[in-house]
Amino acid sequence: MLTFAQAVTERTLRLNTRLCVGLDPRRDAYRDAAHLRSHTLEVLEACAPLAACVKPQFAFYEALGVEGMTILEEVCAAARTLGLPVLLDAKRGDIGSTAQAYAQAWLSGRHAGAALTVNPFLGFETLTPFVDTARETGGAVFVLVKTSNPGQVDLQGSGVSERVAVEIKRLNAQDSDLQAQEGPYGTVGAVVGATHAADLATFRALMPRSLLLLPGLGAQGGAAADLKGAFHEGGTGALASASRGVQYADGLSVKASVAAARSFRDELNGVLGG
Repeated sequence: MLTFAQAVTERTLRLNTRLCVGLDPRRDAYRDAAHLRSHTLEVLEACAPLAACVKPQFAFYEALGVEGMTILEEVCAAARTLGLPVLLDAKRGDIGSTAQAYAQAWLSGRHAGAALTVNPFLGFETLTPFVDTARETGGAVFVLVKTSNPGQVDLQGSGVSERVAVEIKRLNAQDSDLQAQEGPYGTVGAVVGATHAADLATFRALMPRSLLLLPGLGAQGGAAADLKGAFHEGGTGALASASRGVQYADGLSVKASVAAARSFRDELNGVLGG
């Protein structure tokens, strides 16, 4: 079975897409939870051929309580049926047995993704349970390095993001030592906002074996034209993520969602010569 990194890279090359479609279903956009569920699943199925992976944002499902967890489970199952790798955006991070429990919850099982975003700011040792579980399951973790929000500078400036990048490089070097990975990309990816165009080439060089997740395309101001530095030659190594700009491209029109996903895909390919 392919690892998450291998599956994403294979899909990128086969379908010529670097787009990560975010599914962030907002309760106030729908009549009820059943309407939210059906629309989210319709967008997923319709946009799947245009995407390298899908990224459900955990918070929007959690906000619905138990019913939301059931919908998330259905979204993950539908994506797997469609052959679409699932990257769950939950930004988990904690210490000891709590981190281990989070890793087991969100990197294995029916309601989990094959990959998970994680927060390193409690210390690098807190990454270990997530990385170990991802290695065991063939999944991946995407560590927050430099996020897309303006306030990231409060904690991610002054060389902190670069220090996290160095640790990610070290962790991916262990993949080769453990013979846990084949292919150019390791278990540990990195989140670098699409809004930091000037920094992308630097982080690409610092983490040569990491898939880079580039959130913020579209609604947050990230532009495909600025993202070339995140990719390796051949157009692999990064995923540009658009959520609101796809799911709510024009109200609840699924046709508009497909058109938006196609436009993002084509813009990225145009920049990369694909």
